[in-house]
Amino acid sequence: MASMRDIKRRKNSIESTGQITKAMKLVSTVKLQKAKARVENAKPYFDMMYSEVTSMIQKSGNLNHVFLNGNKSKNKAIILITSNRGLAGGYNSNVMKLILNDDFIKDTVKLYAVGRKGRDLLSRRGYEIKGDYSDFIEAPEFKHAAQIGNDVLEAFDRGEVGEIYIAYTVFRNTVTHVPKLLKLLPIEVNSLEIKEDDTDKLTFMNYEPAAEEALHLIIPKYINSLIYGALMEALASEHGARIQAMESATNNAEDMIEDLDLKYNRARQGAITRELTEIVAGANAINE
Repeated sequence: MASMRDIKRRKNSIESTGQITKAMKLVSTVKLQKAKARVENAKPYFDMMYSEVTSMIQKSGNLNHVFLNGNKSKNKAIILITSNRGLAGGYNSNVMKLILNDDFIKDTVKLYAVGRKGRDLLSRRGYEIKGDYSDFIEAPEFKHAAQIGNDVLEAFDRGEVGEIYIAYTVFRNTVTHVPKLLKLLPIEVNSLEIKEDDTDKLTFMNYEPAAEEALHLIIPKYINSLIYGALMEALASEHGARIQAMESATNNAEDMIEDLDLKYNRARQGAITRELTEIVAGANAINE
């Protein structure tokens, strides 16, 4: 059985750890409020951008464009969004499982990493890191998304990659964060459910000057917008996951402190009992 000194030292250590986890939770809570506000303000725009562009392409008929038909390359570019720091529960590992557990062939994957955690782990697994944008996740801006988008689109135009994906975490609320793998290019749009009275969806799209030229201008902006939305959702999800992880750590620390208090009291009572026994035994010896 541990001595009272050891138990007290252990308790002090856990109390210090608990104070740190509480502080980290408070910091993440403040950061989450800011990130959540940005997501909520921008989400309607990105949702509308996604629905309008996909609807526009569906109403365009059969277009011959590389963004729609793809190229001959078998390589796949994946924009992986993780965090630069740990202590966020399963946030990083859940996103990386989308790549590790999918049907991607390692030799054909070109990673564009946003976040050091994903970059370091998959680099050790033998994946090729084509781009490192880890600093962007700290305070994502649209220009950061545009830089990532331009880099992957240039690789697509050169025929270095034939498909572009983005792996990130969708922010639902503080507790719920859903890892998601989204295919950006070539664009694959499912058929719309056209209602009989929805004549607007039956109207084909007319382009000026030409469909191919218009798509070459619209699609990159569409891709950059989706990347920016993913960056903001991932940042909010990271803070939410860290809040949950730090809350769990704080609760575990409190449980351990309660257990140590019980052990300390038992050890103290045992020490008092031994002292009383020794006193009584000594008194009996004197009287004899």
